[in-house]
Amino acid sequence: MTAPVFDTLQWAREGPVLTITLNRPQALNAMTAPMRRELCRALDLADADDAVRAIVFTGAGRAYCAGADLSAGATTFDPATQALHADETGGDCGRDGGGLLALRLFASTKPLIAAVNGAAVGVGASMLLPMDIRIASREARIGFVFTRRGIVPDACASWFLPRVVGIGRALEWSLSGRLLAADEALAGGLLRELCAPDELLPRARALALEIADNAAPVSVALTRQMMWRMLGAAHPMEAHRVESRAIAQRGATADAREGVAAFLEKRAPHFPGRVGADLPPVYPWWQEPDF
Repeated sequence: MTAPVFDTLQWAREGPVLTITLNRPQALNAMTAPMRRELCRALDLADADDAVRAIVFTGAGRAYCAGADLSAGATTFDPATQALHADETGGDCGRDGGGLLALRLFASTKPLIAAVNGAAVGVGASMLLPMDIRIASREARIGFVFTRRGIVPDACASWFLPRVVGIGRALEWSLSGRLLAADEALAGGLLRELCAPDELLPRARALALEIADNAAPVSVALTRQMMWRMLGAAHPMEAHRVESRAIAQRGATADAREGVAAFLEKRAPHFPGRVGADLPPVYPWWQEPDF
């Protein structure tokens, strides 16, 4: 696949690992509608490319993402003065662009790793939540600053944040809107680990390769969706139903035979299954809700 060209992102694939870099360093990678659309397009392209086995997100320059672009001034969040785009309308209100991005991240069939290189504020923080592994530079700062801007959390953060860090921390961080030092975000469970700035991307890539080199892509896609979607299940029976069908359907595949053979023969596995063609009939097991 030829590398796509974006205005606000950089796309770089090395082997099975794709790195997507937010690339508006002059504006601290502040989020705009075009950037959000390009991120969603990049996820579509990555999901369609079986050569991509894991995705790393980071930012160019000294910030990860400084939040929504506030260049429109005090009316930035006022729908009466901001044009609504066709893909952002729904019912009696415009849809939150950050929420559209979060839902697209949530739906990914590839594992997502955040490498937070600097400030991640507002939507720059909330877009991290649907990702699977989050690591950061020791110099990073993270803030769910919405109450300090007179608005409320975006990007489905009111669903994701309590599930990631617990309701107590989610409320403390969101009600105060204060900036968190990297070590507090680590202690609170938002981050997996901290790195020296020059070690951040190599570490993120190593985590991505651990998945890409050892795990069956179809099993990764299914497991990712099972874990996230079962967070809202009313009873473990819902998980039992899906797992039973998925195990039965995956157990009859060449991937399952290869996984066992590689283990017994003490060698690296070579899984033939591909997400683009080999997701089993159990997927999807849910019905997408309307806005």
